[in-house]
Amino acid sequence: RTIGDRIGEAKASGNLGNTLKILGQFDEAVVCCQRHLDISQEQGDKVGEARALYNIGNVYHAKGKHLSWNMAQDPGSLPQEVKETLQKASEYYERNLSLVKELGDRAAQGRAYGNLGNTQYLLGNFSEAIAFHKERLAIAKEFGDKAAERRAYSNLGNAHIFLGRFDISAEYYKKTLQLSRQLKDQAVEAQACYSLGNTYTLLQDYERAIEYHLKHLVIAQELGDR
Repeated sequence: RTIGDRIGEAKASGNLGNTLKILGQFDEAVVCCQRHLDISQEQGDKVGEARALYNIGNVYHAKGKHLSWNMAQDPGSLPQEVKETLQKASEYYERNLSLVKELGDRAAQGRAYGNLGNTQYLLGNFSEAIAFHKERLAIAKEFGDKAAERRAYSNLGNAHIFLGRFDISAEYYKKTLQLSRQLKDQAVEAQACYSLGNTYTLLQDYERAIEYHLKHLVIAQELGDR
């Protein structure tokens, strides 16, 4: 501010916002991220503007998740305050998405799609969540980003469960399992086995359910995860 560096001030405000978000001070975080947005728009800095929109989305997303953690409810059955917060997150991600499309930033589009999928899932809009996660998946494959691809499969599996499409969920969870093994991520592998066990229980294929729950158990024991 002293040297009149507006872009520097914008970036510093954004960093403060992100830090406050991590500290759980969501309302202060929004103020700082909004300052990042205002200055970026004033300076015609499209990249900064996109980043600020994404960061504000993240603050509302984190706030929504934080509020809903205190209430163990299924996606979709949320109190009004939580719904409104997640809807705000969704709006900012949408604005970010249209701007990064304009900028031709595919990686940023992938991140926006993934977060839009997650917010719509929490809001109980499972069909919309699936559409976004499919876009996320396509971009992850484009970049050869195996970790993002794995997350997308997992999220697609979760959303199909709530639509009662257990067979499709099982296919997505199998892909999750395959990738977690490729990535040598045992915790995620265990989680995928657990999801598959539950899905096969819903499909009433109990032999297979047992098989996957046993795999989950073995990894949990190996990891010493009580």
